Amino acid sequence: MRRRGEEREDSAELIAMETEPEKDYGSITTNAPVQRPERNVFSDGSTRVDFVLVWEEPLSSEKDDSKGVNPAHKRWRTVFLNKLRGSGLLQEQKEVLEAKTKICFVLLSAPWSVLCYYAEEISLRVPLQVVTAPITNWSSRVFSRLSLPNPLSQDVPRPPPDFYSCQFRTSKLQRFLGSNNKETFFKTTQRHQVLYEILARTTYGSVKRGEVGIDRLLSEQVFTAAYPLHEGGFQLPKPPVPLQCLHLREILYSYWATWSNWQHYQPLDHIREYFGEKIALYFAWLGFYTGWLLPASLVGTVIFLFGFWIMATDVPAKELCDSGDGFTMCPLCNICTHWNYSSICVTFKAGIMFDNGGTVFFSVFMSLWAVTFLEYWKRTCSTLSHRWDCSEFQDIEERPRPEFTAMAPMTMRNPVTGAEEPYFPHKKRLNRTLTGCMVIVLMVFMVLMFLMAIILYRSILTVVIYKSGSFLTGSAGRVASISGSVLNLLVILMLSRVYTSLAHILTRWEMHRTQSKYEDMFILKVFVFQFVNFYSSPVYIAFFKGRFVGYPGNYNTLFGVRNEDCGAGGCLIELAQELLVIMVGKQLINNAQEFIVPKLKCWWQKRKQSHRLKEVKEEGGEEERREVKQEEEEEVPPWETDYQLLVCEGLFSEYLEMVIQFGFITIFVAACPLAPLFALINNWVEIRLDAQKFVTEYRRPVGERAQDIGIWFPILQVITHVAVLSNAFLIAFTSSFLPRLYYGYTRDLTLSGFINFTLATSPRNYSQQHTPCRYWGLRDADGDYLPEYFHLLAIRLAFVIVFEHVVFSIGRLIDLMVPDVPEEVEMKMKREHYMAKQALAENQSLGKTIIPGEEEVLPSGPVSRPFGPPQSDSPPPNLKVIPEGTSTPGSS
Repeated sequence: MRRRGEEREDSAELIAMETEPEKDYGSITTNAPVQRPERNVFSDGSTRVDFVLVWEEPLSSEKDDSKGVNPAHKRWRTVFLNKLRGSGLLQEQKEVLEAKTKICFVLLSAPWSVLCYYAEEISLRVPLQVVTAPITNWSSRVFSRLSLPNPLSQDVPRPPPDFYSCQFRTSKLQRFLGSNNKETFFKTTQRHQVLYEILARTTYGSVKRGEVGIDRLLSEQVFTAAYPLHEGGFQLPKPPVPLQCLHLREILYSYWATWSNWQHYQPLDHIREYFGEKIALYFAWLGFYTGWLLPASLVGTVIFLFGFWIMATDVPAKELCDSGDGFTMCPLCNICTHWNYSSICVTFKAGIMFDNGGTVFFSVFMSLWAVTFLEYWKRTCSTLSHRWDCSEFQDIEERPRPEFTAMAPMTMRNPVTGAEEPYFPHKKRLNRTLTGCMVIVLMVFMVLMFLMAIILYRSILTVVIYKSGSFLTGSAGRVASISGSVLNLLVILMLSRVYTSLAHILTRWEMHRTQSKYEDMFILKVFVFQFVNFYSSPVYIAFFKGRFVGYPGNYNTLFGVRNEDCGAGGCLIELAQELLVIMVGKQLINNAQEFIVPKLKCWWQKRKQSHRLKEVKEEGGEEERREVKQEEEEEVPPWETDYQLLVCEGLFSEYLEMVIQFGFITIFVAACPLAPLFALINNWVEIRLDAQKFVTEYRRPVGERAQDIGIWFPILQVITHVAVLSNAFLIAFTSSFLPRLYYGYTRDLTLSGFINFTLATSPRNYSQQHTPCRYWGLRDADGDYLPEYFHLLAIRLAFVIVFEHVVFSIGRLIDLMVPDVPEEVEMKMKREHYMAKQALAENQSLGKTIIPGEEEVLPSGPVSRPFGPPQSDSPPPNLKVIPEGTSTPGSS
């Protein structure tokens, strides 16, 4: 295994730089006209604070070390801080005294030499040349071609420039743009990544016991927090300052997180600059998805309104409402009484709004919409990942996780990079993964058990309401159905929390090498469970409820209770009700939690720290502590302000919420055309709520790089394929579309008599003991299926086959017609590769040109040097340094 100080070959491909005197870009950051005082600094006023570590101790421990302080924690903390100091980090400790607690802040800063070494170690990308091509999207181009003002755009100050970039190499520092300014050369997020890398790999005890890294120390409560600092406050300063002087956090709050920006584009480049590529890609995907929901919600709303016209003109509905006592229906439960079919006139008409010919068109539309949405997201994602220098991150640059590095039992050479890396045997991981799969299966069975319990609950509650003789007797089925949906939602939310915690434990135990693989396996576990958890009840209502009821005199039972039948309006309206309760109810609960809970937590954090003790020296020399409120202080330091904020919980729950929503609006859209509209309204709110959380309520997370949205994309593809099959079966077996079509072509195009066609008469043996009645089904007087049943069954199966073949074929055609990478991005990548070859061939550099001496010739391969400060400022004897601007033989 290679040690850190060893020399290694430098084979980085650099892009050719053409420097012109009139195009000296200087530092990467734009010089503001007025410099605002920097607060994220040490006491010397110049050393930048890159990271903060925090722990709390009871005040009594100052006098008696045995009280309130764990000796092991104190020892680990001391060892950890000493090793951080040994790795080259600068430290400064601050203390805040509260009524009963002392809060200790350790400010960390990485000097230039440490930044350079670890930037090369973790393959940070640094700029070579500014890219001046304008960044536009399709909607802005449309407005431009129509010569119309774009209401979606806004001028956001300090737009981050785009660069050609490559991996950092210390030996080629002078070739990078902005290398003349050490303070601004590395972006703030890159400095955070370097600090986190050091914190994550520093040991404080036995490596075999996994005593390594800041994450373990946080879980052991040795430290209570570890975070980088926000760039000042989020409110605009008073008095106002020029826009170019605003901090990024202030820009993000004013131009992104406020509710007044709901109709504007998101400043994705600013988000990436402040939070890193991973969070920026989430908001890019969420905004892209929300934009695509707009046409889906418009079409769905038109289909729903079309249902009102169908309801007013529907012949079967008119027949049912005018039937009076013409259809006496069989009891819906064992103790229920007979009822008239005309009594459900309103419910039947409401069902027509969700069950009409328009839903067939909408199902095809949404299936093609989902395929096209994913194809165009691939194009957008490839554009963003290339613009943000993450195109090849996951395949080439990603390193093993710090936890994996500490816990792996052996090392093995990486076949791609050739470096020695920690290794965990595949066989052991396979065994652990299979064990995790068994746990998932057990949890799925638990979900199905709860589903059966809710089914029994609905059946029993219906009987109880009928027996009570209350005013709810006439609506017993509807009350049982709605209360069952609400109960199901509560069970879903409860099981979600339990299983998410269990999945964390299982995924850590499986020992995955990279962070991406770890996250993908965790997401896969949780999604499989959540898929069953959220969709089991709608699937039961859509495809199983009312299918195994039997007929009068021969009803089927479950645990002695008669199987559920569809309600008076049919199963499709029950499915729509279930979708609205689960989807909209979940959205309302989640949004309320995201809006209220963080604010309550922040208020409580600030309230706990609202009183501090300030040490004051008296004239006699004795020390006195008096209580001082924060508002009496001149200014609270930024590390204290950020400590009062909440820990960033990551993006998993945000993605999961949106993917589950995507499933609802595609898998079951035939039952509820309004689902995309509710999703659109929710997402407009969601974007601002998430933005406010990240900008105002969360501590600043460490910026992470990402190539795409990870395993969420293949999950979306699976949902899209499932949605095609689901909608085909919904239209064929749950909707009345095909029975109406069959009756219209075989009996009467006006559908006159359709109600009587769908009702069977109770068998003779039942009618001899009970009042003759009607029930839903295509059966004869003996309870056997009529020929029409089998004709209709064949039509339904044929419809499923034709529907899915047509939709999948069109989807495949869209896939072939829409390239994954836009043509302009491909040309830009080819141009970069060409420029890189030119740079290596001509041996160009930025700032200084190093050429062979008159008698000496440079070797053909790249020149490497070990990391460390140069021993002398003079060049090697065989090299001659030519100042910038001096012509050289053969140069152009």
